[in-house]
Amino acid sequence: MKVRYLHTMVRVLDLEKSIAFYKLLGLEEIRRYENEKGRFTLVFLAPPGQPDAPMELTYNWDGDTGLPSDGRHFGHLAYEFENIYDICAKLHAAGVLINRPPRDGHMAFVRSPDNVSIELLQMGESLAPAEPWVSMGNTGHW
Repeated sequence: MKVRYLHTMVRVLDLEKSIAFYKLLGLEEIRRYENEKGRFTLVFLAPPGQPDAPMELTYNWDGDTGLPSDGRHFGHLAYEFENIYDICAKLHAAGVLINRPPRDGHMAFVRSPDNVSIELLQMGESLAPAEPWVSMGNTGHW
């Protein structure tokens, strides 16, 4: 039996705000599908050069009352970065709360505008612990 990963789907309340957030992580829009009859838009985003690892943002034009309150019904999305400190600094500068800072030089967690938990991982070996991250505590749930 062959199995192939297709995508992870996340429901969003504000499509443009969510796209902007995921673009901060370095994802690019690879395709979009708008369904007038069903009144929804699907936007597929993926890391550069990885179109086979997309995430689908589902936006219902008339609102979506089915979103869970904590966004954790499926766990989290995970992406690795060449430098975890650089991506955390970029997100922090853009006003994104770093829920679990990369104190260990290896892992951090943030939340999307729709409260989806995103795990940020260092590619390869952990970086040496560095400030301001070492002294920063956890904030909220991650």
